[in-house]
Amino acid sequence: MSNKKAPADTCVLVTGGAGFIGSHTVVDLLESGYQVVVVDDLSNASEKVLDRIDQIVGDEASERLSFVRADVCDRDALEAVFDEFPIDAVIHFAGFKAVGESVAKPVEYYSNNLGSTLTLVDAMRAHGCKSIIFSSSATVYGDPDELPLTEASPKKPATNPYGWTKWMVEQILMDVAKADPEWDVVLLRYFNPIGAHPSGLMGEDPKGIPNNLLPYVAQVAVGRRDAVHVFGDDYDTPDGTGVRDYIHVMDLARGHVAALGWMAGRTGCEVFNLGTGKGTSVLEIIHAFSAACGRELPYVIEPRRAGDVTANWADCTKARELMGWEATRGIADMCRDSWNWQSNNPNGYEG
Repeated sequence: MSNKKAPADTCVLVTGGAGFIGSHTVVDLLESGYQVVVVDDLSNASEKVLDRIDQIVGDEASERLSFVRADVCDRDALEAVFDEFPIDAVIHFAGFKAVGESVAKPVEYYSNNLGSTLTLVDAMRAHGCKSIIFSSSATVYGDPDELPLTEASPKKPATNPYGWTKWMVEQILMDVAKADPEWDVVLLRYFNPIGAHPSGLMGEDPKGIPNNLLPYVAQVAVGRRDAVHVFGDDYDTPDGTGVRDYIHVMDLARGHVAALGWMAGRTGCEVFNLGTGKGTSVLEIIHAFSAACGRELPYVIEPRRAGDVTANWADCTKARELMGWEATRGIADMCRDSWNWQSNNPNGYEG
């Protein structure tokens, strides 16, 4: 059970804290006064992000940040972290996250995403730390029966191994909370995170060909790719392209800090949607990014992709009413900040 402590007296372990959402959340945690320990094996992140975090938060706040390079599946490494630091709560981002790759490598995805969670929870239990926020996904809702999606909307069978790992980790953590009433579990179901830190120092830096729309659009804008590939223009939506609820990564980061403050001293398991409550089509994103970068971006219509749903967006009333959190940034902000990051870092952190 987490005790009600001031942020300055609270030590938060952030697994996968060098990744896209994790790094932005670390900034918000430090700026909110928390002690932060990042554990990341850097398999899909750059160590340079730690320098950028330092630049953004300043010397005084960065003294409250510790980094351990380790795989969350490594029980001995986790034991050492819990032995060294007085961890009060965990925010669990670490995991493989490419949908297409998960279809090609299901064993690796189940082994890593489920294995790391089980290892982490077991280490937490052994050290009396029973407070965890899990980075889940709207993918657990599958193809929705009705919109907007609320936390009470049914979970559907996943369409790929990545989606199943989110589904299963949610179930594992629900069962942990049910078995031991001292546990405090929050499942945050993200919709589509985009954008970047407004400083331009930090953003999404996918390895290889981007799996998500926005970094792909951004790479077209800086000339790294020829055109945006739009998968399907015959959906039952206003312009025929898929509609999603895009959320600025800074709003998403703030959602984790809000959840941390809300859950302190509570027990049980709670689910929250994190989105804007508004749907935006693929073409609307391309047009908004074109406005942000000052030129029309080329795009090519391709056939639909298997497993893509027509539309989804969130009802985030619960997060607003219980945690006092709601998204404050719109699509124009998301595209402006993403362009600012990509144009200043055309090759990501390695540029």
